[in-house]
Amino acid sequence: MEFVIISGLSGAGKSKAASFMEDMDFFCVDNLPAPLIPKFAELGMAGAGEYGRVVLVTDVRGGTNFDSLFRALEDLEGMKCAYRILFMDASDEAIIKRYKETRRSHPLAEEADSLEGAIALERRMLAPLRDRAEYIIDTSGMSTAQLKGELRRLFAKGGSDQGRMEVRVSSFGFKHGLPMEADLVFDVRFLPNPYYVATLRPLTGLDAGVREYVFSGGQAQEYLKRLWDLVGWLLPRYEEEGKSALIIAVGCTGGHHRSVAIAHALVEKIRAQGWPVAESHRDLGRN
Repeated sequence: MEFVIISGLSGAGKSKAASFMEDMDFFCVDNLPAPLIPKFAELGMAGAGEYGRVVLVTDVRGGTNFDSLFRALEDLEGMKCAYRILFMDASDEAIIKRYKETRRSHPLAEEADSLEGAIALERRMLAPLRDRAEYIIDTSGMSTAQLKGELRRLFAKGGSDQGRMEVRVSSFGFKHGLPMEADLVFDVRFLPNPYYVATLRPLTGLDAGVREYVFSGGQAQEYLKRLWDLVGWLLPRYEEEGKSALIIAVGCTGGHHRSVAIAHALVEKIRAQGWPVAESHRDLGRN
């Protein structure tokens, strides 16, 4: 069982770190009371692997006394449940700027006469936990992509590529409605339609004959080139912003021929560049 405890200063990025860890197949629990931590670990160790990778987020919201947390950690050691502590830190200036941008209240605001005072109080409270941390990440000047990359380096099961943004490409037919989950939608109804060729009508864009027809004449090749220029440029930008999955939908009239052929060709280009990509064709089974 892999057990990671995330703590640190409010505004230093604990929630964002937990969301990235979730993308790496960790089961994440936010603000679990300290006395319940050994019970949760016991449940995970006795399970069938559904809680094999666990992240617990704990901070000053759980109270000003961390004695109960340290007792819980001692119980984990007694159970031979290995754990690691990740401490999220940031400069006072960075935290103040983030609070001003979000206009949220610091959890210790009522115990200090200023935001600076609340941050200083929190630092003192968390100092014993910081001293016990295996990993300390200072997010002061760190971009979302850098934080995600550092977490992948430290915790990814299959190396730094595990946890990358997953791309899903799907074909669809406009007559059956737009796919509501799509992030990007492209229309290929301007291409020659194999539906009007009797021998091709019962086939799909996954068949060689349909693909040859769609890509004959040069329009589809030019379209695919321009489409890849856009998509290939966008993929790393979306990942830099912390997006875990990008859904691209390619549509034609019925979702049998043109959209399937273009979507399949786009998947091959994406895969060739090393991106995790999945392919689906929503309307192949519809009339």
